[in-house]
Amino acid sequence: MALKTINPTQTVAWHDLQIHFEKMKNNSIKEMFQNDSNRAGNFHIQWNDFVVDFSKNNITSETLNLLEKLATEVDLKAAIQSYFNGENINKTENRAVLHTSLRAKADATVLVDGKNIIPEIYDVKKSIEIFSNQIISGDRKGFTGKPFTDVVNIGIGGSDLGPVMVVEALQFYKNHLNLHFVSNVDGDHVNEIIKKLNPETTLFVIVSKTFTTQETLTNSETIRSWFLQSAKQEDVAKHFVAVSTNIKKVTDFGIHENNIFPMWDWVGGRFSLWSAVGLSISLAVGFENFNDLLKGANAMDEHFKNENFDKNIPVILALISIWYNNFFEAESEAIIPYTQYLQKLAPYLQQGIMESSGKSIGRDGKPVNYQTGTIIWGEPGTNSQHAFFQLIHQGTKLIPTDFIGFVEPLYGNADHHNKLMSNFFAQTEALLNGKTAQQVQKEFESQNITKDTASFLLPFKVFNGNKPTNTILIQKLTPETLGSLVAMYENKIFVQGIIWNIFSYDQWGVELGKQLANSILSEIETKTINLHDSSTTFLLNHFLKK
Repeated sequence: MALKTINPTQTVAWHDLQIHFEKMKNNSIKEMFQNDSNRAGNFHIQWNDFVVDFSKNNITSETLNLLEKLATEVDLKAAIQSYFNGENINKTENRAVLHTSLRAKADATVLVDGKNIIPEIYDVKKSIEIFSNQIISGDRKGFTGKPFTDVVNIGIGGSDLGPVMVVEALQFYKNHLNLHFVSNVDGDHVNEIIKKLNPETTLFVIVSKTFTTQETLTNSETIRSWFLQSAKQEDVAKHFVAVSTNIKKVTDFGIHENNIFPMWDWVGGRFSLWSAVGLSISLAVGFENFNDLLKGANAMDEHFKNENFDKNIPVILALISIWYNNFFEAESEAIIPYTQYLQKLAPYLQQGIMESSGKSIGRDGKPVNYQTGTIIWGEPGTNSQHAFFQLIHQGTKLIPTDFIGFVEPLYGNADHHNKLMSNFFAQTEALLNGKTAQQVQKEFESQNITKDTASFLLPFKVFNGNKPTNTILIQKLTPETLGSLVAMYENKIFVQGIIWNIFSYDQWGVELGKQLANSILSEIETKTINLHDSSTTFLLNHFLKK
């Protein structure tokens, strides 16, 4: 069954939302709280170790009812079933979208071409477990008989962003192995990494589905050449493993067939950390923690698949995002985790969300007549408060913001954590309430500021407030809760794609630049410039003068 093709702007619910928006757009969220003493109680979802408070948004019960009607009218429920059942919902590539099956339970059944793929997934997981245990324990050694001390993940896009985000996030649970990540084709990047390494004790994990990605292969060949300055060709098999489907190219590189971990067509790169692409995660934190990551994601998947829309975290967050994007015309969303461990979360979600939702053609093959993907950005608090929060508080743009915090710190330092979390709560309150001219004036009076100075400064110190936020408060950062958090955003992406009537799981937009880069590379190497626009020709001539 194919996904339905429904232009959301042609639905009854969209029409009703437009009328509702005209009544709502100038509402004060602060006044909504004053008029409803139980607003937070009515606008939050508590699930497992998560509390998701969406009360600090310009929404009412009617808003949510209309948004849920929109979801019903585009048949989101049936689409969710198609998603989990393995139907080919990635129509332009004729593929299923089954990263959710990678974290499904062992007794699940997911059919692809009539075959249950779950046993195959668990076979690969077992291989990951065995290999990880051998490396971590020191049973598997390098070419001089020394145990491994360092692991280098070589990949780009989802083959890098997912593993590096999770390894960074789960540092607290890390073992003795030192993890490094090489992604950029910039030679300075790879050389900065390898100068820190000992070839005798370093394992290299090359992640490339086709084993043809230019950046990954260039970096792999550079690293292999560096390695062979100290070792022999046959030693490559002891130090290099691959996550790929292209067995011939991998073995031609020198990697033993037993050291190839498979990938599947039905896993998109930006959702692949749950597969063998997560091998570096398993090496960094141990297979048990990697498996807990998968369990946490599966728990969120089950919640998403089975819960009613009004109590469904990914659905509610997606609907609120659509409300701001398509009615308030908010162009971006900020994601602010109040933990340094999640410093790579926003860059990771940039790919997941913007590569999925950055589409201007609907599932009917026609240009859309409404906005789709939002720009995603963010940094950890409290650092971000001292960087770009000025724009969120007093700028001219509406920037809905997710605040992610944890009740318990990992190292138990109450002094630090209390200060961190006081900022976490204060910022959402400040964005909600702002500061009135009367409040500013009272401050001036208490500080004995002169009337002229006060008159001049007053407008600069007023905060309008009414800035929307979601608060995601989680008990503790564990592999399991991290898995649930990432799956929450992944499933939010799915909901938005269904409502926007786009294919979320292809990425044709990345192809053109790669094609042109290949032809320009030939021109650079031969110093023969072909026909380009005048700007590109001018720049190439300047570059080739070096």
